[in-house]
Amino acid sequence: MEIIKVNASKEYEVVIGSGILSELGERCASLLGKGRAVIVTDSNVKEYWLDETKKSLQLAGIQTSVFVFPAGEESKSKETLFELIEFMAENRLTRSDFAVALGGGVTGDMTGLAASLYLRGIPFVQVPTTLLAAVDSSVGGKTAVNLKAGKNLMGAFYQPELVLCDTRTLDTLSDEIFADGMAEVIKYGVIFDRELFDRVKGGNVKSDIEKIIARCVELKRDVVARDEFDKGDRQLLNFGHTMAHSIEKCSNFEISHGSAVAIGMVIAAKASAKLGWSDEDCTAEIMNANKNNNLPTECGFAPNDLADVALSDKKRTGGTINFVVPEVMGRCVLKKIPVETLYKIAECK
Repeated sequence: MEIIKVNASKEYEVVIGSGILSELGERCASLLGKGRAVIVTDSNVKEYWLDETKKSLQLAGIQTSVFVFPAGEESKSKETLFELIEFMAENRLTRSDFAVALGGGVTGDMTGLAASLYLRGIPFVQVPTTLLAAVDSSVGGKTAVNLKAGKNLMGAFYQPELVLCDTRTLDTLSDEIFADGMAEVIKYGVIFDRELFDRVKGGNVKSDIEKIIARCVELKRDVVARDEFDKGDRQLLNFGHTMAHSIEKCSNFEISHGSAVAIGMVIAAKASAKLGWSDEDCTAEIMNANKNNNLPTECGFAPNDLADVALSDKKRTGGTINFVVPEVMGRCVLKKIPVETLYKIAECK
């Protein structure tokens, strides 16, 4: 078992191990008391992990109610968000009660945002069941839903009380969804850690997955400690994401977030090399790592379409946007660029 302490506006632990879902109830009771919990999950995860989660909480003396929404990115909306908040109100949750996000990034983001809004804030716990959520979205306190104009445009910074990652949940993932998480793992390697990149670039990572998750969480913890509210270094975690969000939107979210990030990293590396921003061209290594981890390297959308969508990115500030540049493998920097440069970047798709 790995336990990593996160020090942000709230201190909490990220607990990683196999077979630890049964510990959830006792850990929550110790941290939050024996009140009530609303478990938030989607229609897919419900079939695998809801019963065990309920049992753990109930054995610890915590009353539970369950909110289930249809699986998929289209549920990451203000409509589902408000349904969840209404559900919390109908079940008369108080500030001494809490929410449990049981699922992937959509579930975690939406539950965290609902928890931040209901009664001006109730506690919540993250129980990630996808690799992407385990290594990235469950840690650091970013919560959001999508708007018609773009991804994650309505949200808040709101830290969980606990993150509990039972690696058994990864065994139920399809190869495609597991690969989505590997895109974020590769991202951490490119940004911060050449050794991590080398460990995962060949694929075949499942035997070492607990250590890999822990390393990604350590890297994110360190960034969040320096820049919780995304004003500086934390923006490095957006490597590949500017074009990734455009790819998702252009595909009507038929292309998954992880696949879009994989493609976005290739575009960012190509553009950085072409425009003379990189000390070495990382494109080939990133493409090979993507292929070895069952991830795509290109998309078929028109450059102008990708750039047009990117203009609404939340990282934009007036006429500029912070773009993450891989200077060398394992070290990225932020470069403030005119938004018009997005069209040149998109041409490198």
